[in-house]
Amino acid sequence: LVKLLLLMVVDQNFLKVKKTLVTIFLFLLCVNYSFAENLNFKKIVNLKSSWGSTFISDTELLITEKSGKIKLINLNTINISSVNHNLNYLEHGQGGLLDILFKDDFVYISYTENRGDWKTSTSIAKSKFNKKNLIFKNIFQANPPIDSGYHFGSRLAIKGNFLFASAGERGQGMIAQDPTKHPGSVIRINIDGSIPKDNPKFKGKSDWLPEIYQIGIRNPQGLTLSPFDGKIYMSNHGARGGDWFGEAKKGENYGWKILGWGGTNYSGTKIGPKWKEGFTKAIKYWVPSIAVSAISIYKGNEFKEWNGSALITSLKDMSLRKLDFSDIENVKEDVIFKNQIGRIRDIQVNSTTGKIYFLSQDALWEMQKK
Repeated sequence: LVKLLLLMVVDQNFLKVKKTLVTIFLFLLCVNYSFAENLNFKKIVNLKSSWGSTFISDTELLITEKSGKIKLINLNTINISSVNHNLNYLEHGQGGLLDILFKDDFVYISYTENRGDWKTSTSIAKSKFNKKNLIFKNIFQANPPIDSGYHFGSRLAIKGNFLFASAGERGQGMIAQDPTKHPGSVIRINIDGSIPKDNPKFKGKSDWLPEIYQIGIRNPQGLTLSPFDGKIYMSNHGARGGDWFGEAKKGENYGWKILGWGGTNYSGTKIGPKWKEGFTKAIKYWVPSIAVSAISIYKGNEFKEWNGSALITSLKDMSLRKLDFSDIENVKEDVIFKNQIGRIRDIQVNSTTGKIYFLSQDALWEMQKK
């Protein structure tokens, strides 16, 4: 749009409409960023390499730090306490402690498990909740373990008795097309770790591992259950471009690394088409990349006009974006803010107040209306 306007401005044939076009362009910019003027940002606490968060009550959050710590934060008193745990984790590259989820007095966590000789996996463990000490037991391991510090994913979501998790492809590319291996897939297991009887393996995909729900994923760092339509939605890092937001769909394939989703390799070489028939089509793509991270489908009173919209956070772009995807043929995107709180790793909505909480790289933030 900028290039088009510049060409039109310098062309003598368009001098008469120059003022109108510039006015329209400035109006579009204002629409995209006008939300930030009506928001308050409050830093709650400083953290170190914060990664995942979950409400255990209206006033308390459990938070993971990639370096291996689990912290309990009281939003009223701003008291911070460390929670002991027994996880056999390894902080390696992008790996360490990842997502955390509280549900019905149990805590679920995804983490980089130390499998020996620098081999690791995106693993999931479960513990009865305790404010001082969490005794975790593994309920899933992504196999095979791989010597790589890249692309672990990983987010968690619970729908009924099903636990969904995203497992990155560990920088191995075409492994995401191999359903006999877990990396590069969406996992669905029962909350006790057992296998659902209607997973794809038992419904026509006999060569798939029993835990796999969908394949063809690269580095999925957003996963959430919509409180409106009951569907699981996810976000995924592309390579050099090609981030996306879409729905997790049973037995389907998002196409990595056959598809490039509009991006290229970091070397600049082409990967593949944005999309082609036979693969799952995302709801929204970003080219160039915004380094999309955690997501949420908003439901609350603080920003009630956003109800049903997807809130998309990003690392490189340091932005919050709102997607109205009620019509997937005409997705509407607003940039709510940029460069306010740094690189954004996670997002949580307080179900009682509707206020929104973010984990930046090194802090917990609250966002509310002015």
